[in-house]
Amino acid sequence: MTSEEELNTVRAAASGDKSAFERIVREHQKNVYNLALKLTGSEQDALDASQDAFLKAYQNLRSFRGESRLSVWLYRLTYNASMDIIKKSRRGRLVSLSAEEDGAELDMPDDAPTPDEQAERRERLEAVRAAVLELDEDKRRIILMREYRDMSYSDIAAALKLEEGTVKSRLARARAALAEILKNCGTFSLDTQSNRQSTKNKGGAAE
Repeated sequence: MTSEEELNTVRAAASGDKSAFERIVREHQKNVYNLALKLTGSEQDALDASQDAFLKAYQNLRSFRGESRLSVWLYRLTYNASMDIIKKSRRGRLVSLSAEEDGAELDMPDDAPTPDEQAERRERLEAVRAAVLELDEDKRRIILMREYRDMSYSDIAAALKLEEGTVKSRLARARAALAEILKNCGTFSLDTQSNRQSTKNKGGAAE
């Protein structure tokens, strides 16, 4: 749907048109569920978070003004619903950091890893996962949006109601905080982190 079509559909749904809201759900339910699954690490929690997000969307349709894409608005609701579930259950993992998922390359490329290298990779992934969990809410949120959901600066700015310049500066601080946690845990040396970042940049990752 175009932005105008989205806004018209939301207005119709807010006026009581059930078919319009069903169209919104059909259009976005897959992405909403996939995001919730990445955040919670649990299929059941992802289903619960998706339902909560769409319920919250239905209850607040009149507040949507089309200032951002509907998908961004739903993303924010899904993120909040997922975080609420994580806080309540204290189980599952915040986000999958596997290199196979959505191209989220968080370890060094290796065409044929040995068993020792595979074990080291798993240790690094666990260290990164733990480090992400240690970040405060604001830093964790912006890292998730940019690094693991590959959202553009403009979409992040719209979702968080910030200027793009503020998004970039906050992201830089979040990355620095994550790097500091990893350095302090001793899993990554500064040289290793630098080499991994250089490898990621050469692979075309957007900064």
